[in-house]
Amino acid sequence: QVQLAESGGGLVQAGGSLRLSCAASGRTVNSYAMAWFRQAPGKERKFVGGMHRRGSNIYYEDSVKGRFTISRDNAKNTVYLQMNSLKPEDTAIYYCAASPDVPYTLRASGEFEYWGQGTQVTVSS
Repeated sequence: QVQLAESGGGLVQAGGSLRLSCAASGRTVNSYAMAWFRQAPGKERKFVGGMHRRGSNIYYEDSVKGRFTISRDNAKNTVYLQMNSLKPEDTAIYYCAASPDVPYTLRASGEFEYWGQGTQVTVSS
């Protein structure tokens, strides 16, 4: 079992940057498929990006490609989401998720068993 805790959210102007952290405890993040999702008010939780366990390939949702970068620091047992060139439409609660299995798509929230509490990101225009 793993516990996840996100941090780093906040209010930023359009064009700015934020780095979110997802600190894991219990087991190493390298043992899990890891992903970031986000949920805007009144909308479904959507995939942002993720990676399979021990995987080197990282996958992103089209609207964040080239702006967001996911990385994993095994020594700190932490996954990061670096967000650059932020837009108002990026405003959402951002969640970190983990799965001990091999997600079929990696992009469906139902494939992930463990979730953090979320961190709010607000981008002003």
